[in-house]
Amino acid sequence: MSANSPNTAQGIKIVAQNRKALHDYEVLQRVEAGIELRGTEVKVIREGHASLVGAYADIDKYKNEAWLIGVNIPLYGFGNIFNHDTHRNRRLLLHKREILKLREHTERKGNTLVPLSLYLKKGKVKCQIGICRGKAAHDKRETIRRREGDLQARRAVANAMKRR
Repeated sequence: MSANSPNTAQGIKIVAQNRKALHDYEVLQRVEAGIELRGTEVKVIREGHASLVGAYADIDKYKNEAWLIGVNIPLYGFGNIFNHDTHRNRRLLLHKREILKLREHTERKGNTLVPLSLYLKKGKVKCQIGICRGKAAHDKRETIRRREGDLQARRAVANAMKRR
């Protein structure tokens, strides 16, 4: 990220993004949530090491708690015997009304909660959760076609600017 990036002006440093989720799912709504972490986990995330591959979020309907499942935060290099478990379930910090709203959305057919990105905002670790619906194969092909068209258009503009 450059110093002139709009994210650095807002105090946001993106640590991990789930690009595959944007390919496989249609994002209906995005929600920002805090994460309950241990000290060594925060240190590893500040170093920029975390992975959202295969991760998902779930709502425990008995306790009304939101959980982030399958996020890989590797062991802290300078940790000791009290180091964290790399694949443990982590609780999401949301208001009760937000949890109830997310639960209502996920109980609808075809909707799921997917972590889209993990980032630092004003020194706090945040996770962007998306309420998503799975894409059909033709929707994925359309997304790829649109992305390739945009790329070709950008290249054509860049080449035209170079020729001047």
